[in-house]
Amino acid sequence: MYRAHYRQVYAYAVARAGRQLADEVVAETFLVAWRRLPALPRAAPLPWLLAVARNVVGERYRAEERRQAVAAEMRAWITDEELSVADVADSVAERAAVLAALAQLSDDDRELLTLVAWHGLAPVHAARVLGCSTATYYVRLHRARRHLKAAMAATTEPEFPRSAATLIPKESIQ
Repeated sequence: MYRAHYRQVYAYAVARAGRQLADEVVAETFLVAWRRLPALPRAAPLPWLLAVARNVVGERYRAEERRQAVAAEMRAWITDEELSVADVADSVAERAAVLAALAQLSDDDRELLTLVAWHGLAPVHAARVLGCSTATYYVRLHRARRHLKAAMAATTEPEFPRSAATLIPKESIQ
């Protein structure tokens, strides 16, 4: 079935999602076919495969829209007033970096980090929300924190070295 219909499913995926995502769409389509092999129509599997590919493409677009909506929402949390006040510049810059890094994370990682930090749930309750054990939650949380740290490192600009501040005389600052 794979050999017989790969090219047609690939062509459909390219037409719907572009070449960049076509391989992923085809792989996921045939994975679904493998998992649902008993339900697959033997006489004419191509329409079924194309319907699955269509659903996969649709889910990819919905996931990207969700990611962009969350990123836009996080950017909206930073107001112009917060950015213009000099006294809180450091905290605003840190907040902006955290929100930008969170926007780059997957939905699962973002949910893991915010359940406890923003929604105030205990780890036991956060694990229940996610449908996993507390131990599994902690493992996932550890990974999500690593991803957040990497995202923050990628989004933040290098800081002004503190030792350079001592080179500027105090009289020139005032």
